[in-house]
Amino acid sequence: MKLNYKRTICVGFAFFLICAFWQAYDNIIPKILTDKFGMAQGWSGVVMALDNVLALFMLPIFGAFSDKCKSRFGRRTPYIVIGTIVAVVAFVGLSFIDGAQLAKIGDAAKMDEAGVHAVYAEADIVNGKLKTHEGEEYVLSEKYSEAEMTEIVNVALHGDKEASKEALSAWDSYFVPARQAVAAKTTAQNRSILLLFMVVLLITLVSMSIFRSPAVALMPDVTIKPLRSKANAVINLMGTFGGILVLALGIVFGTGKAPKAMMSYTLFFTVIAAVMVLALVIFLLTVKEPKFVQDMEEESKRYGIDDGEEDDGSGSRKLSKGELTSLLLILASVVLWFFGYNAVTSKYSVYAGKVLNLDYNTTLIIAQAAAIISYLPVGFIASKVGRKKTILAGVIMLAIAFGVASFLREGSSALLMNAMFALAGIGWATINVNSFPMVVELAKGGNVGKYTGYYYTASMAAQVLTPILSGFLMDSLGLKILFPYATIFVILAFVTMIFVRHGDNKPEMKKGLEALDVDD
Repeated sequence: MKLNYKRTICVGFAFFLICAFWQAYDNIIPKILTDKFGMAQGWSGVVMALDNVLALFMLPIFGAFSDKCKSRFGRRTPYIVIGTIVAVVAFVGLSFIDGAQLAKIGDAAKMDEAGVHAVYAEADIVNGKLKTHEGEEYVLSEKYSEAEMTEIVNVALHGDKEASKEALSAWDSYFVPARQAVAAKTTAQNRSILLLFMVVLLITLVSMSIFRSPAVALMPDVTIKPLRSKANAVINLMGTFGGILVLALGIVFGTGKAPKAMMSYTLFFTVIAAVMVLALVIFLLTVKEPKFVQDMEEESKRYGIDDGEEDDGSGSRKLSKGELTSLLLILASVVLWFFGYNAVTSKYSVYAGKVLNLDYNTTLIIAQAAAIISYLPVGFIASKVGRKKTILAGVIMLAIAFGVASFLREGSSALLMNAMFALAGIGWATINVNSFPMVVELAKGGNVGKYTGYYYTASMAAQVLTPILSGFLMDSLGLKILFPYATIFVILAFVTMIFVRHGDNKPEMKKGLEALDVDD
């Protein structure tokens, strides 16, 4: 009983393009909303929760729809193709609207003497007192004269490393909130651009929602049950490669550098779209869904793995009371760890620049690289000790990483900082590889899409609320509340996961041929 790694990698290109999109979306859209449209963190969180609101009902619906699809190309492939094409076009369209808003802001968007003058001409009359990202109230012209701020900007751009670092801190603490206030005033004077941006954003999110469940459900469709943790490790590995590629491109384009906060994203978005299209082409050329599904069904029969036990006659797998309780506990755990994790991912691009004075791309690459190294070992470990124990270990790692990160500030040990990001990557990989297979382990072959929808409904329910809640807390208590907030929810996920009794793959729980070694 061996996993077909080549086939699984080919299937993983669908997840690769999904993760490439979300990495770019989560990193750049919050920056556009706050820097270009002048939104507060709380309202930016509301917008960032839109995809999760849509996902609450769209992912289960399209997962179930794909279960019933009779296309000659398979159940999942048509959704992947249509959703990707529409999403790519709409995503590039967002960058052009961002460019139109940038033009409206005018000189205030520039990081030079003209930009400083434009901001000073407006800042003190926007709303009287401004607030730094730490909540300190101030009037810009009373804090620094225009000439002083111009010198700060020049030093930030052209001074030596230490001088630039100090200048960037002053610039970011006082000038940037003033510039965001000017952006908010510009938006209020012409809301049509923001309205258009939101419409196209909605189209983009709907398109991504169409095929997320079908794309993820394809893995269990073509993989027999005992090998799904290993297969999910490969799929997540492909997704991580997609995320890392976007982060690397972010470094090339300088999207994480403070002086480039007001840059045009058109070229960057176009390159991301090209990456998504290329991944789709590779997927279509290598994945023959109907044949892969047939091969899986034949292999399941060969090993005596029954995928349709306790069928209640409606095409759904009938769960026992214990199985239903475990399913609900797994989904509750998913809600809680996503409450913590997504708060960090949706706000970290802002947090890194304001609190740590770091390029978010670099630190996220460290986390992603650690995840890549751990995916395959995690799948192997889960096949030996069970998915539940492996997940609990991952939750502990994630809680430690977020807990320590709560105390890290600008100037903290770089080694410790990098170690915590690496630990977070390993912890999240450990959780991700095994949680989805635990849910679909309880599904019948004909309703894997529906159970995939259950999994994503749980994760999206958390992601609807956590950007909003964490955003408003950051507005009221300061940005430094982010990691303590995340730590608390991850600890709660550990508590609920302890009581799960089904969906595991521990060797001692298997019967018959399933008790045989499934190593490659």
